[in-house]
Amino acid sequence: MDTNGIPSRLRAADTDRERIASLIQAAGGEGRLTLEEVEDRLSAVYSIKYTDELATLTSDLPKPAPKRRQAAFGHPAVRVHLAVAVVLSVLLIVRWTVSEVPFFWPAMPMFWLAMSVLVHACVRGARRRFEREDGFAVA
Repeated sequence: MDTNGIPSRLRAADTDRERIASLIQAAGGEGRLTLEEVEDRLSAVYSIKYTDELATLTSDLPKPAPKRRQAAFGHPAVRVHLAVAVVLSVLLIVRWTVSEVPFFWPAMPMFWLAMSVLVHACVRGARRRFEREDGFAVA
């Protein structure tokens, strides 16, 4: 144990072993490891007790690319909604410049257009998270 009471070596959990095993299997599928190397490393994965020993099995393999976050306006329906809101906002501003009203009256309709696009993007993002996590299809 170190001075903080935390063990210097942590025992590997099943999830740690499964994560390393999936990395080794992916490397074998990509052709980075031969079938014998994959079998040897997988048998070693399930016999290892500590997490620091697991890292040595994948030290010569490239690190997996980090997962990219979904863009807030990534769904095609949200993009169409955004385009319509921008066109309407431009038309409102043009109408305001033609009329000789001293105050900027398009601010309120543009605010509600922006809010509708924002809510649409949030709802679509929540649906995607729900579909990925639970595996249910949402229409």
